[in-house]
Amino acid sequence: SRRRALGLLGAVTGACAAGGAGLWTLTRGPDTGSGDTGSRGAGPSAPAVGAPDPGAVAAVLANRARAVRERNRIAFLATVARAPAAFQQAQARLFDNLTRLPLDGWEEHPGAAQGTSGVVRVSMRYRITGFDTAPVARTRHLAFSPAPGGWTITGDGTPAGLADDADIADAGPLTVVRRGPVLVAGDASGLDEIARRLAAAIPDVTAVTGASWARRAVVLAPADAALAGRVAGNARDVAQFAALAVVTPGPEGSADQNRPAGHDHSAGQDRIVVSPAFARLNALGRDVVLTHELTHVATGGARDGRTPLWLIEGLADYVGYRRADLTAKITVRSAARELAAEVAAGRVPDRLPARADFDGASGRLSQAYQEAWLACRMVADRYGEPTLVRLYRAAGREPEAAALRRVLGVRPDTFTADWRDYLREELS
Repeated sequence: SRRRALGLLGAVTGACAAGGAGLWTLTRGPDTGSGDTGSRGAGPSAPAVGAPDPGAVAAVLANRARAVRERNRIAFLATVARAPAAFQQAQARLFDNLTRLPLDGWEEHPGAAQGTSGVVRVSMRYRITGFDTAPVARTRHLAFSPAPGGWTITGDGTPAGLADDADIADAGPLTVVRRGPVLVAGDASGLDEIARRLAAAIPDVTAVTGASWARRAVVLAPADAALAGRVAGNARDVAQFAALAVVTPGPEGSADQNRPAGHDHSAGQDRIVVSPAFARLNALGRDVVLTHELTHVATGGARDGRTPLWLIEGLADYVGYRRADLTAKITVRSAARELAAEVAAGRVPDRLPARADFDGASGRLSQAYQEAWLACRMVADRYGEPTLVRLYRAAGREPEAAALRRVLGVRPDTFTADWRDYLREELS
């Protein structure tokens, strides 16, 4: 996972109050953990009830899917009628939120029983109409108990120590805003503004990256910071990001050439997750952050395990600052103030930022982003924006050194020396 804290502040520029942006590739964690979707069953432990009948489980789940498709709230809640009141309330909220989303199908596929507690691993799958080209899949756990005439749902996997994948449907009452090619779903405030800013950013991102991407975006905006972190992949420090580009998991067993080795789920769909920290940004900061994340969506940055991270993040920042018309708003030195302070003190970095430098524990996270941004800005200034994009694409297909030689005609050491001179010119 990759996280970014984007600093756009300063008493002189007043660009924003706080911020964050980045990209993550989500992978499922273990079934045990501290995650909590808010739909708990009753009791501190899971009693042994035996393995539920697979046919009965499939029938119950099929009834739930039919109820969502037909917007039949009574039929959906009938599947949890014997569950504790708190779980029924959580399921009612889930149903209401699902019916607010423009779903192209919603299904629950039964998986393996988890021990003898009656808990079954379930794959919740859906598509957003007009946006998703493949299913999103979220792992859930439902506890089944025998009842007259069959089995019924009585809770989730919490008593058995099983955690669910979080989803925007777990939020409070959802609002869904559609503005052209942008859909924003959440229970936070300001959804109209997010949709408006992103819709306006699509042409600007396309002007740099080209029109080969879908030119649309789905944004998830929970009001609860903890839920935002879980939706974005169990973020431990949600306060560090205002928005993240993520890839949701797809169904198990689907082919995906970009997924990590040993990962048994396909990559699902790109999402931008906006956290409550986004509200602390000013107008310029919001534009930069959202355009940054949209660039990741356009270039497949959250799916990319091959392109050097300085190019992935540097290009996203380049497009974000370009759209914000940085030179007319704030100076390069103000936007890269941490790096500028080091350069002014004679500490010019001797290499481009490596992947480890973008880790939150690196101690130079802000400087890593600033270094990457200025490397891409230098390429655009000296070779042109189309060449910057060609370099980005080439570096995803071949080694970085080969891409630099073929696209720019320079060796890596020459490129690094030119970049160091560029830092001195721009930041001294």
